[in-house]
Amino acid sequence: MRAFLLFLAQKEGFKNFALKFKMFQDTASRFVAGETLDDAVRAVRQTNLQNISATLDLLGEDTLTQEDAQSACRGIVGILDKIQSENLDCNVSVKLTQLGLGIDSESTDQNLLRIVRHAREKSNFIRVDMEDSRYTQGTLDTVTRTHEQLDNVGTVIQSYLYRSKQDVIELMKKRIRIRLVKGAYLEPESIAFQKKKDVDSNFIELMQMLLAGETCNAIATHDETIIDATKEFAHLHHISKDRFEFQMLFGIRRDLQVRLAQEGYKVRIYIPYGTRWYPYFMRRLAERPANVLFILRNLFKE
Repeated sequence: MRAFLLFLAQKEGFKNFALKFKMFQDTASRFVAGETLDDAVRAVRQTNLQNISATLDLLGEDTLTQEDAQSACRGIVGILDKIQSENLDCNVSVKLTQLGLGIDSESTDQNLLRIVRHAREKSNFIRVDMEDSRYTQGTLDTVTRTHEQLDNVGTVIQSYLYRSKQDVIELMKKRIRIRLVKGAYLEPESIAFQKKKDVDSNFIELMQMLLAGETCNAIATHDETIIDATKEFAHLHHISKDRFEFQMLFGIRRDLQVRLAQEGYKVRIYIPYGTRWYPYFMRRLAERPANVLFILRNLFKE
């Protein structure tokens, strides 16, 4: 089921079909704050009231033209201005294919550098999301080049890739901050673990490396077994709660988010918004099969 849903996420024809049905949008609203920046700001403000930080993501990927990449860059700069003017506890996440990585790496570097420089002026931080394996090396290279000039940029490592341990070692040498995730794209057995137990085992090993490091890294998961393992490792090694943070997705396990914050852990919620919600929604749907039943129950009610 998961593989099939991730396959559909890449199919433009099914996307056009899905967008005709209101229940797809209704289900997506569980994971997406809305279509406008004002919608996103309201979600961030509610999150901050619970003593939880946020990161905003203007949805969009696989930009096809330089003009669209520059437009996305301007939009992200505007998010940073809004965060400052609204006095929000929030940073920003970006995808490099939205900034033109699939077109030209040099212009992508320029777009990211503009965003990170503006974030620096606003005392903010940029997290570069990781996409599918076609872009892993390009993303790491771009982040590394940017970090050499400005250190308020970090990236994401996916525990289902075989290469991730070595990537973590190299990024830690450069003191580049990391968000650790399991991975949400469909990858072949030649480059990625296929069994959950192997992905989880690698995640825990990488988590321990990150917590023992010198930078403030993020453990991004809703898996309570891994969360408990993180807590236990931190306790045994006298790692204070402010040396790392838990990150979770908007709309998933709000009870767990609040509980961790009440326990004194740093918690940050990934809040996406925008009109290009379909690929993101399908990846979340693949992670939560119960939502497929919701779709099927309502398919013929429109």
